[in-house]
Amino acid sequence: MQLYRSGRIISGIELNCSFCVAEVRRRKAAIAQQRLSCRYNTTKANPTPKTITIDGGTYPTDSWTNIPESIISTVSRRLHLQPTHPISLTRQIIESRFPSPVYEYHNALFPVVSVEQNFDSLDFPADHPGRSKTDTYYANKDNVLRTHTSAHQVDMFRANKSLGFLISADVYRRDAIDRSHYPAFHQMEGARLWCREGVPGGNVAKGVWEDIQKLPSHGLAVEDPNPTTHPERNPLQTPYHKQEEVEAIAAHLKRSLEGVVVEIFSKARETAIAAGEGHAMDPEEPLRVRWVEAYFPFTSPSWELEVFWQGDWLEILGCGVIKQDILTKSGVPNRVGWAFGLGLERIAMLLFSIPDIRLFWSHDPRFLSQFSACTPTSLTRFIPFSKHPSCYKDVSFWLPSGSTNSAGGLTQAASFHENDVMEILRDIAGDLVEDVRLVDEFVQPSTGRKSLCYRINFRSLERTLTNKEINGLQMRVRETLVGKLGVELR
Repeated sequence: MQLYRSGRIISGIELNCSFCVAEVRRRKAAIAQQRLSCRYNTTKANPTPKTITIDGGTYPTDSWTNIPESIISTVSRRLHLQPTHPISLTRQIIESRFPSPVYEYHNALFPVVSVEQNFDSLDFPADHPGRSKTDTYYANKDNVLRTHTSAHQVDMFRANKSLGFLISADVYRRDAIDRSHYPAFHQMEGARLWCREGVPGGNVAKGVWEDIQKLPSHGLAVEDPNPTTHPERNPLQTPYHKQEEVEAIAAHLKRSLEGVVVEIFSKARETAIAAGEGHAMDPEEPLRVRWVEAYFPFTSPSWELEVFWQGDWLEILGCGVIKQDILTKSGVPNRVGWAFGLGLERIAMLLFSIPDIRLFWSHDPRFLSQFSACTPTSLTRFIPFSKHPSCYKDVSFWLPSGSTNSAGGLTQAASFHENDVMEILRDIAGDLVEDVRLVDEFVQPSTGRKSLCYRINFRSLERTLTNKEINGLQMRVRETLVGKLGVELR
């Protein structure tokens, strides 16, 4: 409503000596915020459907449901099963290092799993951040889109069909937006077990060392300075395992995975040299790898494997000796062994020189046709076909205030999480957003309110975006931030 008194009218506020300029601006911003919020709530709100359908499976929804249509649409793509797709080629190369009949391959497991499978069976603590709706896509409170291939690990152990297995699958996590992160990606899970009754004389260590002798040797320069176990950093699982057993299992694990590195990075060198990009590589210099102590909820001791590549140490995978209580819960308490997990996109980006993770999901024939003649033994490097201009847009807002704390100041609302901002951008702009970065944050001293500013880089992989298109997307982003997160725009 406008006020008619002496002076000039600005958006319903009378500008005269009774208002200072700062107060006018504050009131004007408040009215604009109210109008924007009303517009979102009246035009954008949609009732939550009673059910959600994912790749043919239907699930009742509840307050935990948070899977957008943009994510559901990726489930049926199955990039790891398209024969000449870089993700599939990477999978096939790694599988070649784990031959049958010792290892079975499982590549078509359904992506929706129970909370029990994804977290509880693997001893994830109740307060682990991975369980949060800000990190995981929930179909409902009992079912999620798997966040890792380890969600199938206990089922594989329980089935007890082979001593070893590899699982390759699409997995899903709410995450940052940049050229190396995507909410849908692919992992490979591997495991190798030994049965105490199945080795000569029940001597697990002796049986494992005999199997190590069957593995191919390599010429890697390996840095592994730490002891296999450490009481605090990397403990032995007493009383379940003997030190000599873990020494043998760890040696088999490391030799197996070092063989994977040889296979992948030898091919990466070959393709780089063939493409005329290997001038800085000495073909006679051995590859360097190092083992770093790590922590994972489902293995102990645990390690990460890093490779020295083009001047940097790159983390490739995580692994360790399987927690014995997981095997016991799986009905195979008399077995011991190792497990590993790796991201196929990370390996494929190195192997094929692919600079942006969004390209894997592209339908553009200029991308897909480059690999149509590839096989696991004959690869080619990606040749960029164009780079379209980027357009940067900033969005700044105050976080919603919460209750008054014990010191009398305001606390920020606990419901805000940066991943919610990323999800809004993905839902509205999809793959037209290349990256999003927090470029400024500010806390108002007098009120304790916090302001954030995110810089959005709009850039299509396939075409030049118009200003009109980008401005429309930016407006929708602003509206949705207000309507869904309750922020106050600046």
